[in-house]
Amino acid sequence: MPLTIELCASEEQTAFNLHRWAEIQADPELRRLPHRIETDRHGRILMSPPPAPAHGNRQSRTAALLIDLLAEGQVVTECPLSTSDGVKAIDVAWLAPGREAEVESSICLMRAPEVCVEIISPSNTGAEIDEKVALYFEAGAREVWLCGLDGKLTFHIGSAGNCRASWTLCPQFPTAVPRADPTRSPGCRASCQQSQ
Repeated sequence: MPLTIELCASEEQTAFNLHRWAEIQADPELRRLPHRIETDRHGRILMSPPPAPAHGNRQSRTAALLIDLLAEGQVVTECPLSTSDGVKAIDVAWLAPGREAEVESSICLMRAPEVCVEIISPSNTGAEIDEKVALYFEAGAREVWLCGLDGKLTFHIGSAGNCRASWTLCPQFPTAVPRADPTRSPGCRASCQQSQ
């Protein structure tokens, strides 16, 4: 029988997360590691190996599409977010206009970006992804998008259990993240067409 522990977001947890994240950021040994670093709610470091090239490919394509399709606002990759279960790194995030100062002045966001995108890796479990989706909504996300191993997206709107085939903040976003082709990237496509 699974055990569920309710984690309450609190000012104390946020202050603890920010203090611990500042320590981690300042540690020269940790900065040299190629691993992705997150923390749990107790400040313990959780490391995972760098993702496979396909993961980075989908991550960069998602970011490029968001930049092209949502000209206003800010796109951030590997975005640290303070949650009730420690600091989590969002693969791709979009923040609404007016939140630029948060990105430039903080080491870790205290409120979730409006759109949080997780690129699924083969090592991710369903429970792990469900937990992240719930944590992002608890921290204030409006939408959480999951990019599967095949590039297909599922969209959670407003709550972890509300899964849809569509989205509201970027309705023109495709339902699958295409593989990267540098000659077909949105920015290159526009400049290549102008040069012809």
